[in-house]
Amino acid sequence: MNDWLAGNVGLVAALAALFLLAALGLLLLLLRSVRNGRLLSGELDAADREIAKLDAAVAERGARLRIVRELHEVAVNSISTILRQAQGARYVVETDPGAASRSAGQIADLATGALTDLRRIVRIAGEGETATVVRPSITATADLISTMTDAGLSIGFTESGDRFTLQQGAEVAIYRILEEALANALTYGGPGTDVRVSFTWTAEGLQLLVDDDGVQAAARRDGLDPGGLAQKRSYTFQDDLNALTQVVDGEGLTEMRQRTAAYSGVFNAHSVPGVGFSVSAIFPALRYDNGIHGVNLAR
Repeated sequence: MNDWLAGNVGLVAALAALFLLAALGLLLLLLRSVRNGRLLSGELDAADREIAKLDAAVAERGARLRIVRELHEVAVNSISTILRQAQGARYVVETDPGAASRSAGQIADLATGALTDLRRIVRIAGEGETATVVRPSITATADLISTMTDAGLSIGFTESGDRFTLQQGAEVAIYRILEEALANALTYGGPGTDVRVSFTWTAEGLQLLVDDDGVQAAARRDGLDPGGLAQKRSYTFQDDLNALTQVVDGEGLTEMRQRTAAYSGVFNAHSVPGVGFSVSAIFPALRYDNGIHGVNLAR
């Protein structure tokens, strides 16, 4: 064997060189594959982030469009009232009836034109959307709760404080926030979820709170004891802190947050570890809100 090796040194060296080259080639292919995999992973991550940004932008624009459409509907009702009052002023004014009549006629003409334009905007903005069956208002919340109860939620409602009259736009905002919060409870908690809804009226504001036990409801549907599960897993202070500080995003939450901000309110939504989810919308100066400040200008 040694004699053969000695006589074929060149062949052995060539085979060793080929083997080394093949190993180096495989190593290079492996390194290139790893590098390409990392590049592809980075590109996918960047694409996912871009898609998330686009989804958030679309959700925000959709929410703004819906809010504008409903606020324009409110403006249409307000201008209709101004139009009727201006037309009636022609016949009831006693001092300088001629000037008052001309002024009232101008107001009526301007209001008529504005009403036509606003209706056109509402029609264009609302194309492709289904018509609202129930006019959003505080008085319609009972029907909303009844509908969501029929859908599978168990809802308890409490109200405290003295209710005061709200602007129509504010009623729309509050109704939609409650509607979306209940829809989320049903979507993520499922049938059988217990929901507590509370309206707390202050001298000039309103606090809306919606709490659900969606996590425990899922355990109950699986035949498990929610209390037993909570005992098996110990929730730390850090769990509670993360739940309170984490910013929860989503199309419905974006719309609720914008509706709250439109009336100078504070919106908060967070998970409750081991229990479910909580949504709150606090309007500290809703009674006299005029889009700029919440001061009673009549005083």
